[in-house]
Amino acid sequence: MTGTDTVLCLLRDHLLDAGSQWNLGTFGAIAEFMRDAGEPFEIVDEPGRLSVTTARGGIGFERLDGVRLHASESAVGSGWNHRVALCLPEQACAMNRRTVLTELGPDAGALRPQDAAGILFDMGLGTLQADICIRTADPALIAALRGEAGRSLFEPGNRAMGAIVAAGPHRVFLARFGRCEVYQPIPPADGRSPEGPHTHVLPQLLRSGRTHAATEPVPEGFVPCAHLVPAHPLKDGLGRPHAFDREAFQGFQTLLERFGEPAQVALKRKAKQAIAAGFAPDTFEPPRSRFERQALRVYLRQAAFEGSDKERLSAWSAAFDPREADPEDGTAPDPYGH
Repeated sequence: MTGTDTVLCLLRDHLLDAGSQWNLGTFGAIAEFMRDAGEPFEIVDEPGRLSVTTARGGIGFERLDGVRLHASESAVGSGWNHRVALCLPEQACAMNRRTVLTELGPDAGALRPQDAAGILFDMGLGTLQADICIRTADPALIAALRGEAGRSLFEPGNRAMGAIVAAGPHRVFLARFGRCEVYQPIPPADGRSPEGPHTHVLPQLLRSGRTHAATEPVPEGFVPCAHLVPAHPLKDGLGRPHAFDREAFQGFQTLLERFGEPAQVALKRKAKQAIAAGFAPDTFEPPRSRFERQALRVYLRQAAFEGSDKERLSAWSAAFDPREADPEDGTAPDPYGH
């Protein structure tokens, strides 16, 4: 099996799993796709196109050559988040990086045939690994956007953003290997994102110029363009807690063993063996990097659900997992929202 076949098989398996969620974009501009169990969906699985769509949105993949999967975990609050990043080399991930509102014409690559006649506009956010676009067939919105084309959305007096928010067109986020589309309305500035597929565009984060959160370990020389977020063992897709799901836990640990950073995986294994053998935390060599510290923190939180002795685990947590927020080590909220 080739590397591309491995990626394709993993994506196919999780597109069929309603417990898995997806996002595509960059730090500060993310499109998220998820579907409910029992929600009607359509899947396309043919050479050059693997996609799932619902009435609320869709995610699709095309050219997967060069994509590297990278699984990781991060400590957040009193628990942890996990994800599998779909990464491309820095030199291969770059999109068009337009900085002004630009009309692109009919969207021939739309996930659904009925959307192909809609006019695609690049919002001109200048992001590296994703073009952040909207798509509309509304004549009034098309005319309004054409009237502001060639200008930055943030230029004083530009009325395009107001027109976009009012009309709520489809949002279409494009990467080298695929796209995410959201069909639900855009909430007002003081409103909450709808349940299900939605987007976040946060200018204050975009201004940082980052390609991903500082809390996410990514292979050197690679950029995460999208993420698969498998079902979590402690919370549902809306973040609501539920009883520990051992199958979901083991499922992601298998992905971590296969696609995670070897040093971090080895550190978790070493800590598990040391705790099981009854060693005190002061006999354990402290992690050397922030991501290794994060990996140890995550393991100590997970160990409580694996039957570790509570008193022994408490001493290790006191030594290596202080609950004071430390953004560098990953206890700050995850800006991707997974």
